[in-house]
Amino acid sequence: MAPVLSDAAVVMSLQNGVDNASRLAATLGREVIPVVVYAAVAMAGPGHVRHHGRGELALGASPMSETLARLFHDAGIPAKVSDNVIGMLWAKLVINCAWNAVSAIAQQPYGALRAIDGVWEMVLAVVAECQAVAQVCEVTLPGDLPGAVLAIAESMAGQRSSTAQDLARARPSEIEHLNGFIVRQGQAHGIDTPVNHTLLVLVRALEQSRNTCDIPSA
Repeated sequence: MAPVLSDAAVVMSLQNGVDNASRLAATLGREVIPVVVYAAVAMAGPGHVRHHGRGELALGASPMSETLARLFHDAGIPAKVSDNVIGMLWAKLVINCAWNAVSAIAQQPYGALRAIDGVWEMVLAVVAECQAVAQVCEVTLPGDLPGAVLAIAESMAGQRSSTAQDLARARPSEIEHLNGFIVRQGQAHGIDTPVNHTLLVLVRALEQSRNTCDIPSA
């Protein structure tokens, strides 16, 4: 992108993960505004996106953010500017760590998973590990995270995670930037993350199995 961007261009990162904007800024040599996206969607077919719920944005603070938020609002997309967008990105990361891998492994939507005995306790263990890593990384997580994780299962009960959709299509998933990120940050700071690590390894194994051709026996 760098060679074709005008000096007046504003770059935003509308991606899962917490360090994309800083990585893009280093590559592009300019400010990149981090944006949190809250939307439940699925690819129902080629060129067909099915919307399951929500659709609002939270923009990081910058000189252009208020103007951009108004442009989004005028286009029918709810948007606000946040002074703690990094904390909000981390909060979404925690929610994704809680549900994405489990949904991918089971190939089930959030509501069905919530009803399985033992899943909620496992999800809370994932959240606790993420909170410990966020604390040592000096990140302020907003609100009641366990409550937010439960709310996702209720408000998006029919939604399969993006990781589940990727595995179903034999595509590389975001797992290294979700549970994998938490595991790496935990290792760097001496925090044990056994549940996140287990989910990471299981998704890696499923990715490999879906991308390995069957070898006929002799």
